[in-house]
Amino acid sequence: MSRTALRICPLCEATCGLTLTIEGTEVTGARGDRDDVFSKGFICPKGAAFGAVDADPDRLRTPLVRRDGVLREATWEEAFDAVAAGLRAVVERDGPDSVGIVLGNPNVHTMAGALYPPVLIAGLRTRSLFTASTVDQMPKHVSSGLLYGDANAIPVPDLDRTAHLLLIGANPLESNGSLCTAPDFPGRLKALKARGGTLTVVDPRRTRTARLADRHIAIRPGTDALLLAAIAHTLFEEDLADPGELTPHLQGLGELRDALRDFTPEAVAGACDVDAGTIRTLARELAAAPTAAVYGRIGSCTVPHGTLASWLVDVCTLLTGNLDRPGGALFPQAATDRTPRPAGPGHGFALGRWRSRVSGHPEAKGELPLSALAEEIDTVTDEGTPVRALIAVAANPVLSAPDGDRLDKALDSLGFMVSVDPYLNETSRHAHVVLPPPPPSQSPHHDFAFNALAVRNQVRYTRPAVPLEPGRMAETEIMARLVLAATGLHGTDPAAVDDMVIGQTLGKAVTEAHSPVHGRDPRELAAQLTGVSGPERRLDMMLRLGPYGDGFGARPDGLTLDRLLAHPHGIDLGPLASRLPQPLKTVSGKVELLPEPIAGDLPRLREALRERPDGLVLVGRRHLRSNNSWMHNVPALTGGSNRCTLHIHPGDAERLGVRDGAPVRLKGAGGEVTAPAEVTDAVRPGVVSLPHGWGHDRPGTRLGHASGDPGVNVNQLLDGRALDPLSGNAVLNGVPVEVSPVAETISALT
Repeated sequence: MSRTALRICPLCEATCGLTLTIEGTEVTGARGDRDDVFSKGFICPKGAAFGAVDADPDRLRTPLVRRDGVLREATWEEAFDAVAAGLRAVVERDGPDSVGIVLGNPNVHTMAGALYPPVLIAGLRTRSLFTASTVDQMPKHVSSGLLYGDANAIPVPDLDRTAHLLLIGANPLESNGSLCTAPDFPGRLKALKARGGTLTVVDPRRTRTARLADRHIAIRPGTDALLLAAIAHTLFEEDLADPGELTPHLQGLGELRDALRDFTPEAVAGACDVDAGTIRTLARELAAAPTAAVYGRIGSCTVPHGTLASWLVDVCTLLTGNLDRPGGALFPQAATDRTPRPAGPGHGFALGRWRSRVSGHPEAKGELPLSALAEEIDTVTDEGTPVRALIAVAANPVLSAPDGDRLDKALDSLGFMVSVDPYLNETSRHAHVVLPPPPPSQSPHHDFAFNALAVRNQVRYTRPAVPLEPGRMAETEIMARLVLAATGLHGTDPAAVDDMVIGQTLGKAVTEAHSPVHGRDPRELAAQLTGVSGPERRLDMMLRLGPYGDGFGARPDGLTLDRLLAHPHGIDLGPLASRLPQPLKTVSGKVELLPEPIAGDLPRLREALRERPDGLVLVGRRHLRSNNSWMHNVPALTGGSNRCTLHIHPGDAERLGVRDGAPVRLKGAGGEVTAPAEVTDAVRPGVVSLPHGWGHDRPGTRLGHASGDPGVNVNQLLDGRALDPLSGNAVLNGVPVEVSPVAETISALT
């Protein structure tokens, strides 16, 4: 007999509500939850394939432990015994920094990935932290930290009320949005146009999003910061800059004007390949719109000036008075955010508090560049100890980081490695212990990170749709036990981790004057928490202490876990609202428009005014039925247009003798790959495009479907040396490459 259950989709940042059909313990169907307060029934192909993702036969069901060089099935007790012995030996011999932690993108899609890695990092006291952020969005964190004093204070476009949206390096019709959580992003853009609004897309590719736009500007890849600087310059030059009510909250407006003086539309036009008149029109339209927002994403982050581009996105928004304004870009308020503190100066945001051992890369937000992981393992220097052990949680850096071949070899040299991963993939195959979490249907779900980036304030929580399968271990318990094993507390009840966090959090809250529980007994507060597990008790605590919470009885109508459970389709908390100056944590208590690190990097941007690449440059590509390297093992999500092909413009193809469908060789600083050509005018001349996340051809994995159609790893074309210096983010777009037909290569060799 079939039944239905609700589940928030964990497969991308849109966080759509699903209604699952379940036969016994098997998910046999998924459709959009029409009563979901946020997604209102929207679903994409990934959500529709939830059952296939959940039931993938290649998912690991028991832990694996390496014995005599071979990964073999083991009990959970044996696995954690091995983890404790392997990690503690390294820590005690070489110190905590000799243990690296790598956190992959899926961490932000699970409760366990949100709740436990911070405890693990703090418990180990290691500075060797690497995450997917430095191959993705770290420039936005850094620019927000420098502007607002908080790296997580990221304003998002008010999609449902804006009259003018300028998208740069973003393709939300295929990515579903990023750093802007918005179910049915396509529908929201169509609604913008239906109410008479304007959509402008800046992208070297004519994407699905670009085809929807009122204006598509095919910019030269990597020059987004120059274009934005020229827009900001024009706003000043033509007296269009009018921050309005923001002005009292701004510091450095005059200095900003002076700093952008050289970036005239005429000066940047040649480098961007966008004529000066068009740039001035963009600035004028932005200023004239009743409300407007600028939104830049991965295409503008993964470039040489990613932090400057991210900074200028917000500069253009605030110069037109659209920051913290309905219809512009606002700061969301998640239900699990900390209790809002009174407005006033804060500690600010600092870069480079420590540096990587080999190349001296500055940390950003507590992280080192993922591009530096291989050298931190395989290079011996006089400074410090190499990374000798690694904890990889939902991470596959062999495919996601530059120069996977070098990292592949480096991982093989580690003294110990543990992976928390449902698959034996290109990275986890190196582990000494693999700890597989259960499929998503057997896990609870709340979006801690994405609700802080949502285009509407709301809160939702779903318990597991299917009971935990015998022999499985909840992902939250896996992570709690990993914390204990790594920090010398192996054998302790895993509930102790949640109890410790609850005690520490409440102990601090009762000392804060602005807290609703100031002066109360933390033990009495802990006794009030509800929930069937430690993670649920932690969620209840965060809701109660949060901006909408009941304050442990101080606000009787406020949020609690019990109230949330009584609303299975979620609770709508209203549209985004103006919040400044409360979110600001800068030393000045204001938006610091020209912080020193930004000013120090502007000369490098001025040098880019003279750059004119004379060959082909590479950009990435996303697909609606994929998310990085996660889903290529699911037949329903591969094939069709989701293929690893090289997009090349017809003019470039003719010039190089490349035929549609024929294999071509791509060569970059990090190596070369061969992929089939797809001749299309969807890319501008001088640009080629290869999708990210492929390359499933390494031995020793258990990815049956993916290995049958492996594609090639685009990141192998990179050697990892090209980084945005402020954020440490890898440069993945606008990369010079050589392209030639394979037949010519063979001919030359013969």
